[in-house]
Amino acid sequence: MNIRNLIGIFAVTAAASFGSTACSDGKTYAELLTNENHYVNAFLADQRVVNYVPADTIFETGENAPYYRLDEDGNLYMQVLTPGTPDNKAETNDLIYFRFTRYPISYYKDGEFSTSDGNDDVLGGNLSFRFGNFEINSSYSFGAGIQMPLNYLPIDAEVNIVIKSQYGMPSEMSNVMPYLYHIRYFKPKI
Repeated sequence: MNIRNLIGIFAVTAAASFGSTACSDGKTYAELLTNENHYVNAFLADQRVVNYVPADTIFETGENAPYYRLDEDGNLYMQVLTPGTPDNKAETNDLIYFRFTRYPISYYKDGEFSTSDGNDDVLGGNLSFRFGNFEINSSYSFGAGIQMPLNYLPIDAEVNIVIKSQYGMPSEMSNVMPYLYHIRYFKPKI
C-alpha cells in the first residue's frame, strides 16, 4: 500500500467519523480543517519558507534554515537541522529508529510553544518503523509524515517538520491537530 492510498484511507475515515455533524466542541470537520490551516500559517509566518524542494536536494541546514514545503498541498514543511551522512539513505523496509519531541501548533504563541511531548528525553525511549512499509502497525501508527524526510535525507539526519493531521498519527487525523516534530533518525547498531 503506498502513502497516498494510506493517507486517503485515513482521511476518508476521519471525514466519515466527523461527517457533517458537529464535534464535541461544536465545530464541524470543515471548521477544524480551517483552524488547522490558520494555526500552521500563523507558525510559518514567523519562519522562512521555501515552497519547493531543491532539485539537487541540497538543503540549507541549521536552526536558521528555511522550512521546505514537501508536498503540493502544503501538509508537510521540513527544516533540516543536520543533513546526515551522505550515502546513508534509507531503503524500503529498512528498520529506522527515531526520537522526537512534538509541539501542538495550535499552542504556538509569541514565538514559543507552551507544551510538548515525545520520547526524546526518555532513557531507552527509541521508537521504530519500517521505512515505506505501511502494512505493519509500527509504520503507520505514527503517520506517514515522520518518514517523509528520509525520502530526501540520510538516515542520521535531524529535522523539524510541520505535519498537518492528514499525515499525522491516527489520533491527530481524527482530532485535526497539526504538530511540529523535532526528529532524529538512527540506524540499528549491528
